[in-house]
Amino acid sequence: MTKTATTDAEHHEKMARIKAARDRMMAGKTEERGLIIVHTGKGKGKSSSAWGMVMRCLGHGMRVGIVQFIKGAWTTGEAKFLARFPDLVTVRTMGEGFTWETQDRARDIAAAGRAWAAAQEMLADPSLRMVVLDEINVALRYDYLPLGPVLDALRARPADQHVVLTGRNAAEELIEAADLVTEMTLVKHPFRAGIKAQPGVEF
Repeated sequence: MTKTATTDAEHHEKMARIKAARDRMMAGKTEERGLIIVHTGKGKGKSSSAWGMVMRCLGHGMRVGIVQFIKGAWTTGEAKFLARFPDLVTVRTMGEGFTWETQDRARDIAAAGRAWAAAQEMLADPSLRMVVLDEINVALRYDYLPLGPVLDALRARPADQHVVLTGRNAAEELIEAADLVTEMTLVKHPFRAGIKAQPGVEF
C-alpha cells in the first residue's frame, strides 16, 4: 500500500471517529430557547458580529429590534442596509455620540434612560425574535443605567427571544447571566498607524 493510500485511510478513520463523537454530543443537544449573548472586549467586531446575527434573522424572516445606546447621528452602512427591511427591523439610535464628545454626564444619563425605555418595550415584545442592545455595556460601565433593572428585564423577556448586548467592559453579573459570551481581543488596529475610520469597515 502506498503512503498516500495509508494516509487517506488514516484520515478517513480519524474523521469517522470525530464524526461519531460529534454525533453523540449533538444527540444530547435538544433544548431550544432564547439566548442572552454578550460581545465584549477591547477588540473590534462586537457590534459587527451582532449585525451578522441580525442578517441571519432577516434571512429567516424573523423580526428584530435594535437600540443603539452610544452611537449618535453617524450615517452608517448598517443603518442604510437595515432600512431596506422596514417590516422586519426597528432601529432606534438613541445615543448622542461618544462620551468624550458630549462631555455632559447629565445629558448622557438622560439619553441612556430614553434608550433603556425603548429597549424595555422591545424586550417585552413577543413578536421580536432578537433584540440588539448595542453599546449598552458602555452605558452600564459609566453608571448611566442601573444594572439591576436590565437583568430583571432579561429574565422576564419572552422565552424564545434572543438578546445581544455589546460593548467593552461587560459587567460580571451580566456575563454570569449570559448563555454565550465572546471577548474580542485587540491584536492590531489600523487606527494606531494613523488610519482613520472608513466606510465599510468601521461604519
